[in-house]
Amino acid sequence: MTNGSSDSAPAAPEAVTVGAFIPDDAEGIVQLFRAVYGDGYPIRLFYDPGAIIAANATGQYRGAIARTTSGEVVGVEHLFPSAPYPALLEAGVGLVRKDFRGAGLNRRLLGFLYEDYVPRHPEIEEIFGEAVCYHLHMQRGVLEHRHVETAVQVALMPAETYALEKDSVSRVATLDLFRCYRPKPHTVFLPRAYEEVLRWTYGRLDDARALELSREPVPKDAHTAAEMTVFDYAAVARIAVRAAGEDLAARLADLEHQALDAGAVVVQVRLNLAEPWVDQAVDVLRDRGYFFGGALPRWFDGDGFLMQKLSCPPDFDGIVLASDAGRRLLETAVADWEERHAV
Repeated sequence: MTNGSSDSAPAAPEAVTVGAFIPDDAEGIVQLFRAVYGDGYPIRLFYDPGAIIAANATGQYRGAIARTTSGEVVGVEHLFPSAPYPALLEAGVGLVRKDFRGAGLNRRLLGFLYEDYVPRHPEIEEIFGEAVCYHLHMQRGVLEHRHVETAVQVALMPAETYALEKDSVSRVATLDLFRCYRPKPHTVFLPRAYEEVLRWTYGRLDDARALELSREPVPKDAHTAAEMTVFDYAAVARIAVRAAGEDLAARLADLEHQALDAGAVVVQVRLNLAEPWVDQAVDVLRDRGYFFGGALPRWFDGDGFLMQKLSCPPDFDGIVLASDAGRRLLETAVADWEERHAV
């Protein structure tokens, strides 16, 4: 989900090279995660060398590795599929060992992925990252590589994930940033409640869209197609609504009940902006207490729209953002959350 590495300490004591993962890196990756997170990193795969090798072989993860001249792994960054559309990959699960921070390794890892690796792999059409918002280092590093801020995820990750990295008891927010490598012009339907902020967002993208206001009613015979994934370690449920039908409210109620039973404190819904009746779907979610998250380019191949609902108190004051664009997205989310809670 997220990336917690930063560049803010003494210079690296040993020369380092950056390149793609090789099987000999697996044991070093395990040691790196233990050095930074102890035994507390929630994705357990990164404590199993064999699983790391298998994940890189299948494309479940694609690792960029920072190695010393003596062969130690001191930094990693990954690409991996996390959206319904397989040509959209997420960049994350990255970290740099503390004694090597301040030497620009995080920037070198990102530069390798964004400017070297992805351009050589035409099957990757778009990438995005979820930059944590308790420091500015990751946000600034990603923005250097032509990413555009499109969404903010409030209270995404538990503070315990970063217990060795930060002093806070609040859940951690992330800023979503996207970069297009292979454009696909298409039509996006804008829900009326968020038309202004979405037109502003799409005006900043590096991939063209035809923008139309959502006006059509949900077809009488349309049924909701939605799938939910619960991330136990984060207490987050993510619902992807590929198609919204007249039964959307009932379907959401059922999925939310399942999410709460599974211990989720954050429920996120991603709607399909390719549907001309997405405005009605947004109204259904707003009536159920969901508030603004933002645009998700190419999420379903066409674009997605993130809305979110919390059963924990948000720490809006603890969210730090590196750009005016990020702050505008957060201001929209805060205002929408306040409106939903005033009803």
